[in-house]
Amino acid sequence: MQTALERLKLKKLVVFSRDELKQFEMQQRFDSPVLRYFIGDVRDSARLHRAFDGIDVVVHAAALKQVPTAEYNPFEAIKTNVLGAENVINEAIDQGVKRVIALSTDKAANPINLYGATKLCSDKLFVAGNAYVGAKKSRFAVVRYGNVVGSRGSVIPFFLSRRKTGVLPITDKRMTRFWITLQQGVDFVIDCLERMHGGEIFVPKIPSMNIMDMAAALAPECRTEIVGIRPGEKLHEVMVPEDDARTTVALSDRYVITPAFPWFADSNYSEGQLCPPGFSYSSDKNDRWLTQAELVKMVETHGLESAKGGP
Repeated sequence: MQTALERLKLKKLVVFSRDELKQFEMQQRFDSPVLRYFIGDVRDSARLHRAFDGIDVVVHAAALKQVPTAEYNPFEAIKTNVLGAENVINEAIDQGVKRVIALSTDKAANPINLYGATKLCSDKLFVAGNAYVGAKKSRFAVVRYGNVVGSRGSVIPFFLSRRKTGVLPITDKRMTRFWITLQQGVDFVIDCLERMHGGEIFVPKIPSMNIMDMAAALAPECRTEIVGIRPGEKLHEVMVPEDDARTTVALSDRYVITPAFPWFADSNYSEGQLCPPGFSYSSDKNDRWLTQAELVKMVETHGLESAKGGP
């Protein structure tokens, strides 16, 4: 929020969500005459229609994202993650929104759980939305990245909260994940908004980390206990599947999965290199790895419990 207020010259910034408490807390923290707060839900197309009036850019971040919750409540996940995405696309077109960027997840690539499947469907909808607009000017793109340090449901605050028990539950010693900070994610989204043509899935080049290295960095005094992989969970995450390599361009700091549609003009990425056949971008085959010291610094920077001190 603060980055957007400081970096962008905004006439109006609308926060659209169904959580009145979080909106109240944001109002106490951020004091700006350009901020507006709308209570609403992406499931409600009429409310979206009103909220998008006079809006040029939309960042779509609404989702039910907890894997076990989505497995137990599949229809609710579909209503928000898929039908909600459809509503955002339709209302953006009808209200003349110029650019829409949707936040995705590594779980949308080769999904094995319902959450990932709904986000893959959402990604497909936003890519295809560029053909759906017809002669109108709305453009849609997607940003896909990995785990966010300190986000709700992240393993990092979970591990930190478990330090006092002296035991950390580990699903599998081989498990790896992509990691990005909240600020890096915000900066990446803003940059992609500025350079998107419409139809791209942007994937940042970010480091991976093994779960055992993470445990050692966050709670070196704790012993570990193997509990097994949970239903719907992967050993490693993928952000660019092998089947997408033929349309993926590698830039210095990101991959761009371009749509295999004749309407897409990829002149914006002529400086990049087309990925070779058989390429995939997965957390276990990454060429960038997060060290324990780097993770501790990231955790402390975000105001989470230090991995150096006590619980």
